[in-house]
Amino acid sequence: MAKDLLLEIGLEEVPARFVRAAMEQLKDKTEKWLEASRLSHGGVQAYATPRRLAVLVTALADKQEDVSEEVKGPARKVALDEAGNWSKAALGFARSQGVAPEELFFRELAGVEYVYGVKSSQGVETSSLLPEALPALITSLTFPKNMRWGSYELRYVRPIRWLVALHGAEVVPFEITGVASGNVTRGHRFLGQDAVIEQPAQYTAKLKEQHVIADVEERRQAIAAGIDALAAERNWHIAVKEDLLEEVLFLVETPTVLAGSFDPDFLSIPQDVLITSMREHQRYFPVLDGEGRLQPHFVTVRNGDALSLDLVAKGNEKVLRARLSDAKFFYEEDKRLVIADALAKLENIVYHEELGSIGDKVRRIRAIADKLAAHLSVDASTGKQISRAADICKFDLVSQMVYEFPELQGIMGEDYAALAGEDAAVARAINEHYSPRNAGDSAPASLVGALVGIADKIDTIAGCFSIGIIPTGSQDPYALRRQAAGIVSTLLAHGLELTLSELFDIALDAHAGRGLKREAAEIRRDMQEFFTLRVKNVLSEKGIRYDVVDAILGAGADDVRRTLLRAEVLAVAASEDNKDSLRKAVESFNRVCNLAAKAESREVNASLFAEAAEGALYEQGQRVHGQFIQAVAEARLAEAYDLLSSLSAPITDFFDAVMVMADDEAIRRNRLALLAGVAEDIKAFADFSKLVSK
Repeated sequence: MAKDLLLEIGLEEVPARFVRAAMEQLKDKTEKWLEASRLSHGGVQAYATPRRLAVLVTALADKQEDVSEEVKGPARKVALDEAGNWSKAALGFARSQGVAPEELFFRELAGVEYVYGVKSSQGVETSSLLPEALPALITSLTFPKNMRWGSYELRYVRPIRWLVALHGAEVVPFEITGVASGNVTRGHRFLGQDAVIEQPAQYTAKLKEQHVIADVEERRQAIAAGIDALAAERNWHIAVKEDLLEEVLFLVETPTVLAGSFDPDFLSIPQDVLITSMREHQRYFPVLDGEGRLQPHFVTVRNGDALSLDLVAKGNEKVLRARLSDAKFFYEEDKRLVIADALAKLENIVYHEELGSIGDKVRRIRAIADKLAAHLSVDASTGKQISRAADICKFDLVSQMVYEFPELQGIMGEDYAALAGEDAAVARAINEHYSPRNAGDSAPASLVGALVGIADKIDTIAGCFSIGIIPTGSQDPYALRRQAAGIVSTLLAHGLELTLSELFDIALDAHAGRGLKREAAEIRRDMQEFFTLRVKNVLSEKGIRYDVVDAILGAGADDVRRTLLRAEVLAVAASEDNKDSLRKAVESFNRVCNLAAKAESREVNASLFAEAAEGALYEQGQRVHGQFIQAVAEARLAEAYDLLSSLSAPITDFFDAVMVMADDEAIRRNRLALLAGVAEDIKAFADFSKLVSK
């Protein structure tokens, strides 16, 4: 008879950011163990709060499934000795598989006879597996940070304080770090008590009686419902960031939503400062009006019931008042900051021991930004704004506010620059040049912010690559992937006529003065590969088919803007409605490119044409080439593809009429040169051999 299984790991409060991953890991490992152990079940449900991780396995089979499988041994000539008896090899095979020698038999496979045996394994009782499996499951969990306690060797996220392990009504006996498993769980630290669980199915209900909502989604819905009810009651717009909601979700076991207020005088501080202080220090949700202006109220979530909420609100208000007073002090002090003095302080802050100070970085940003402006031929006024923004883009790093809240870098720079009388476009660019700050953020809106942002990011990437800091696997301590993705999105957002190669050259020139540890060509190659992967991600995120992406990148991704346009055009051409015409074009293109690889030159002698089809292809190829180059230069990529498609028919006629690999060497070379010229434009658009026929 199937029984439920409950495993709960009781812990001291786990950091909120670790809980969800740990819960999912426990569920995944449980499912994999059940599968590997041949134990059927009705499903695995995971639960988590700050003090516990748990899994409930429903309808767990009482024993493992019996298995019987055929296993292959040595060939007949090895399995039998000269007398026709089983050889040592065959007997060893039988022994290793637990099969009696008389049960061995032969079967032919690919024309060769092999000895086979039927290996049987009897399932064992589930209850006999659990005492060893469950502690192994618990100790196999991994966490970003671990600790040790007492004299125990186990390293774990937090000390284990209790264990619940129930198979049906029976406790699964084991012990970890002196804690024995049982059937007693603990309720809310202040509101609840210990509770006996008689059956696994009682788990969530028993915990609710002790003021613990173990189900993560139920707890999330309770928080969301409380926030929505408060917003409706007071006609507020409560700004709920998902990452903050996720953190609060794993800070509480019984959530109760409440509101508080603060002195409206604090609204004289930039609202980003107030919101950051509330979110980062207090885990509060700010209250906004219909136009997004901050109101002197906040919303928080109590880990407890609704008793004496007015007193709880007053306590939170008192703490917030102190936080906001600090922020106001920092802000008032920072308003006295002279930009020139701040820039001087940057000279004493090490950016990287091999890349100099932040002052050195700022000078490189200025040099790169100025060259980008010149390359893009921006007007003189914009050029001055770019230079000034590059010069002062990091001055707020020495402010007290950014020291307290690093996430406000750029935001405070814009405010302080405006107070100092800087040009509005320059002040805005100080903020924008950090964008996009994350995957969901947008690129800088202004050209000034865009070019300073690109200069900052490519300086970081080029500098790191030049000293051998290149992201590998999940390791990316300097967030180079995010910065490269930011450059790509900025290039696309502004449609900048700037190739990656040009960008790399400008950045490496800025670093050349300090001396490069690696060869410039090697750095460029690594950066090109790195950025190509970022472009690939962009194309994939836009829903472009994987083989279309591979085909487009096969022709290079140096010009990011045109790479995206080529991908969009080819994606349409590869759609279900156009697949027949594309298939014909791809066949002819691939045939041309395959043979063109054998060409020794691209010089064509029209006097050597022996068939009219040769001349027709040559004339059409020459006509298309000029128009194709012009269309690509003007970013008319749909027209460029149509021009290539017009070559499909003359290519087919050419192959129908001539033998490319003719006996006459001069004619053979001429025909290969003709195909090489046609292939040049084809390969500039895509590597069509990577397309998969649908």
